Amino acid sequence: MHALVVVAHPDPNSLSHAVAQALADGVSNAGHTAEIADLAGEGFDPRFSLDDLSVHRREIAQPAEIAAEQARVDRADALVLVYPIYWWSMPALLKGWIDRVFANGWAYDELEDMKTVKKLRHLPVHLVALAGADLRTFARHGYYGAMRTQIDHGIFGYCGAPVVTSELLVPVPDMSAHLDTARALGGKVFAQANRAAEAA
Repeated sequence: MHALVVVAHPDPNSLSHAVAQALADGVSNAGHTAEIADLAGEGFDPRFSLDDLSVHRREIAQPAEIAAEQARVDRADALVLVYPIYWWSMPALLKGWIDRVFANGWAYDELEDMKTVKKLRHLPVHLVALAGADLRTFARHGYYGAMRTQIDHGIFGYCGAPVVTSELLVPVPDMSAHLDTARALGGKVFAQANRAAEAA
């Protein structure tokens, strides 16, 4: 099976990139394949343009670069997002990737009767967010619950994609410990599929 690991951080030497690589290594060590999509390194343009709005309205076809991103997700059996928390949410680069790639007609269908067809029910999602504050801060202000409502439910729930993992990596004395956590998470990305295959 194949995982697409999307990382959104401008510094290739960041902890976010190291976590993404460790997670991909965990997927590979479990006998599967992983591709890392480095949105900053690849120069992805997160700006939602008039053309993107026209795609949403089904007036024009999806531009080639967005169709290629959708095809990359389509090739994956699981989607993993690794990102630092900026202002209690994901970075604009990652949000823009979702805005443009998770488009009407591909991630969901908006029907004329105002109903929505969820088109990503087949795609398990794993979220790994790197925080700059401790768990008490997130709990005290309700930030973690707000993020789960916005991202887990608001984005992926709308498209039908089940969020299997929603991990928050907070500061610890030895930040390299997060790499061990990421490798372990990578090893579990397809754990349910492996159990199903063994049972069959």
